[in-house]
Amino acid sequence: MADLKDLQATLRISFRMMSLLEQAVVHSSFANENSGMAPISNERLEFLGDAILGFIVAERLYQAFPDLTEGGMTRLRSALVRRDTLVRVARTIHLGDYLYLGKGEEAGGGRHKPINLSGTLEAVIGAVFLDRGLAAARKVILRLFSEELWKVVQKDAGVDYKSRLQELIQSRYQLAPAYRLVEASGPDHARAFTMEVTAGAVVLGRGSGKNKKMAETEAARQALERPAADFTR
Repeated sequence: MADLKDLQATLRISFRMMSLLEQAVVHSSFANENSGMAPISNERLEFLGDAILGFIVAERLYQAFPDLTEGGMTRLRSALVRRDTLVRVARTIHLGDYLYLGKGEEAGGGRHKPINLSGTLEAVIGAVFLDRGLAAARKVILRLFSEELWKVVQKDAGVDYKSRLQELIQSRYQLAPAYRLVEASGPDHARAFTMEVTAGAVVLGRGSGKNKKMAETEAARQALERPAADFTR
């Protein structure tokens, strides 16, 4: 079993109460088979970590994407906190190596089971929150989920929206939508772009993003969410 010091280094967190991190990696099967040791499983921490993760992801989406609708934010949050995403993140930090498992669960490949990996990741987040507070939990979550966040955003607001809008506009009006830069602001390391998509002289949508491509796709998504009648204006 891997040393929890390595996990702390990966998380960039030094726990004040190591018992919290130890509890976060105790599977219920280990607790059940070792009741004499009085270990506590990670299930309660998993419950807490799930809530903290959902809150931080929602907060990040709200702050980073001011033009996203409630439905858009809900869709992205769901994609980021679902089990498949958690499992990918857990595997990047080799979380299965740290699990305390019962003999049967170990023999059954428990270190690699998605349900165990996702639950343990949530438990670790809960432990970080209890030990170091919300600010520390936020840093850990945003660092671990950064790549997944941009994957989800690009997939959700990528070629599909632009292609769908192009098909719609061409079928109705025999025109191709055009994109133009409205504004570029912010320092070089944190630029923000705003793009408009038009069909002829009609502005169909406006979107913002950290690069022009993301802004274009957000503009296309906004256009597609307009009532059909608006396309004639």
